[in-house]
Amino acid sequence: MKNIPPLTALRCFEAAARLGGVTLAARELHVTHSAVSQQIRILEDTMGVALFVREARGLRLTEEGRLYALEIRSALRDIANATLLAQARPQESELVIATLPSFALHWLLPRLPSFRERHPYYRVRLQTSLEIQDMRHGLADISIRMGQGHWPGLAQKELFSDELLIVAAPHFNGGQLPRSAEEIVACPLIRSTDAPWTDWCRAANVREPDNASGLFANDSNVVLGAVRLGQGIALERRTLVADAMSRGELVQITDILVPYPYPYWLVWQQREVLSVKQAHFMEWIDAEVKRYLERVA
Repeated sequence: MKNIPPLTALRCFEAAARLGGVTLAARELHVTHSAVSQQIRILEDTMGVALFVREARGLRLTEEGRLYALEIRSALRDIANATLLAQARPQESELVIATLPSFALHWLLPRLPSFRERHPYYRVRLQTSLEIQDMRHGLADISIRMGQGHWPGLAQKELFSDELLIVAAPHFNGGQLPRSAEEIVACPLIRSTDAPWTDWCRAANVREPDNASGLFANDSNVVLGAVRLGQGIALERRTLVADAMSRGELVQITDILVPYPYPYWLVWQQREVLSVKQAHFMEWIDAEVKRYLERVA
């Protein structure tokens, strides 16, 4: 790559072209006016192309300069993004786990202290998002996902399946909780987009409530927050409510349960051999899943 001009000169040129002058470019880059002017001259001399026209009131981009500035701006943005990507990759002493905010808060986070006690040399970083994170960039060591599996190009292992149950705050409706399925669907419902009531209503032999009413949220954390406030009842995953029920913060209203259609999976980049930290985490979470399933059985 012999034709690449000095990066400092490119940065000064891009700033001057974007901001419309040397003075503003120097202020943004925290250098002197003369330093920016010198770097622009170096760039023009290196390229053999006039990028600016010098006028009494300052600099004006030539057509070649305008087109070059657009390309350089895009290239510098790519360099910045590549740098951030490299910095975000997990270090050897860091374990990065990507998962859903709800699963992280209600299931994984309460159990993580035992992993950190067993492996204190790792710095654990949780990356939570409602979107499926692309593991191909190597920004996480391992991911915990819900779905049917079969993600192309990724190694995967099914952890366990979940189920849906009806929960409310103990003080909901002044403590007068619904008992029958008909009373349940007549209550204010707080609904999550990933927990439809169709299967539960079929199992309870009641008509599905009108979708036009009630409160909807795309994050189960918001759903459970509203339930805790006594604003209604919800159909939610057991993984998210089991600990809260054991503490008496939520109560299960009925014994009618339905399977949740999307199991939990461990997902990681396909390699011939697992890294040591991936193996440590898998061994730990397998034991935690076994204990959890025994407790809720």
